Amino acid sequence: MNILITGGSGFLGNALTDELLKNPNNHLFWVSRKAFTPNKKVTILTYDELNDDLKIDIVINLAGAGIADKRWSNVRKQELLDSRLIPTQKLLDFIKSTHYKPKLLINGSAIGYYGVQSFNDNRQLDETSPPICNDFSNELCTKWEILANTATIKTAIIRTGVVLDKTGKGILKRLLPQFQFGLGGKLGNGLQTMSWISIDDWVRAVLFIINKNLSDDLAYRQIYNLTAPNSVNNQAFTQALGKFLNRPTLFFVPAFILKAILGEMATLLLDGQRVYPKVLLEMGFEFEYNNIDEYLTTS
Repeated sequence: MNILITGGSGFLGNALTDELLKNPNNHLFWVSRKAFTPNKKVTILTYDELNDDLKIDIVINLAGAGIADKRWSNVRKQELLDSRLIPTQKLLDFIKSTHYKPKLLINGSAIGYYGVQSFNDNRQLDETSPPICNDFSNELCTKWEILANTATIKTAIIRTGVVLDKTGKGILKRLLPQFQFGLGGKLGNGLQTMSWISIDDWVRAVLFIINKNLSDDLAYRQIYNLTAPNSVNNQAFTQALGKFLNRPTLFFVPAFILKAILGEMATLLLDGQRVYPKVLLEMGFEFEYNNIDEYLTTS
């Protein structure tokens, strides 16, 4: 298959690319704003090189600046929106004009779509649940999803939770140093829900979605929560990570300090959502890691 990925050089895109390249019949294209030499056997295309004669079977859109990379000023919020909406529109234009219609668009999103859920709200949010509130994360995801769903081909939206990679990539790349020095601890009261997924299961879930769409007659518009079935609160996550590293977790960061440092962006650390992957489970997907302690301690 010919598979085109935006955001291929990022954390998720890299992991997915590595797995897809294990199949010698797959030919991968990364789309970037500028040409560069990758360290993988992929073809690099700029958006201007997406021509009508390019034959692509699957499009996977993971483009977007990191939501937690910088404080959310008004300028930064617009950058986050533009980094998702502008590349997506270019992909949609390509899909509409190309002579060889792709079979499927998989478009990124996040569980931030659901907005902030109080720690004492025990509802499980599945793919049919409406947003709880309209904060910036919800706005970002909603606008991205609405645009992606204008595609002229079958479309699957993947709402991704907190992706854990115990080799030290992704969010753990930021957390491991302080935990290794014994400075790890809960954030705020530690009761905020964290809906997580291992990088292994995230990749497997995307491949599952691709294979199901190629073999089954699925709906034209689909939504999937990419989270493990068992979410945890921040305190439990902190304890699991401390146990994994054999380090104490005595410290904690008060909420007011995080808000003072991060401003509105502190919501990413102090708030959460209890998200459930109902659609994946009903379709028969089996998570390799349901329990966060099991994931961190399995070699």
